[in-house]
Amino acid sequence: MNAPVLLVVAHGSRDPRHAATVHALTARVRSLRPGLRVETGFLDFNAPSVPRVLERLAAQGAREVIALPLLLTRAFHAKSDIPSVLREARTRLPRLRVRQAGVLGPSPLLNAALERRLHEAGIRPGDRGSTGLVLASAGSTDPEAIAVIAEIARELRHTGWCSVRPAFASATSPAGFPRTEDAVRALRDEGVRRVAVAPYVIAPGRLPDRIAAGAAGADVLADVLGPAPELARLLLARYDGARVPAARTAVLSA
Repeated sequence: MNAPVLLVVAHGSRDPRHAATVHALTARVRSLRPGLRVETGFLDFNAPSVPRVLERLAAQGAREVIALPLLLTRAFHAKSDIPSVLREARTRLPRLRVRQAGVLGPSPLLNAALERRLHEAGIRPGDRGSTGLVLASAGSTDPEAIAVIAEIARELRHTGWCSVRPAFASATSPAGFPRTEDAVRALRDEGVRRVAVAPYVIAPGRLPDRIAAGAAGADVLADVLGPAPELARLLLARYDGARVPAARTAVLSA
């Protein structure tokens, strides 16, 4: 175990599709980098839990782990839940070095994964000029996460769509951010003839199902990002980025 173990930290869900999608994504990461040990741990609902995975790795002689949050924005789970779990693990397992990598978004690779899912749903490059896009995320009350979603929507407006509107699925989303069905309706009211909904979420579950229900009035509903090749490449990029500071420190101290 010379290279740090990559521990993908997922939230977890009672919906079995969630864990299945996460495992499919980590399997794709392994296929892209044979020899890298990739583990999956969940914060809630699913097994194995993050603490159990770390305990097992320590017992097997692992020295270093990079914990990568499977999150698209830096909100509550990235700022509170995951750091708390990792702090407790460091206390219990002092010989295991555990570092937290950055969240996945924003990234051009995520935008590319969105484009892939829209293309698979039937959207072609020539369709954009007459198609309105709803960028539907799970939602957050965190200002940083809200700003990221708004910025992604602005970026997408410059790629040829006739209109782009962000939308949130969560009932706790801030005022001024519409639900998916409201965003679809607003585009219709603008006279947009064709409306596509792109879920900016990784795996199926309660909130993605709410997005799908809200997209009933749209013409096209793309799939969740899931195990898209771009997403797997992004996980490895975040892993490599988390390794760089340690490598530089080792060189400077040599």
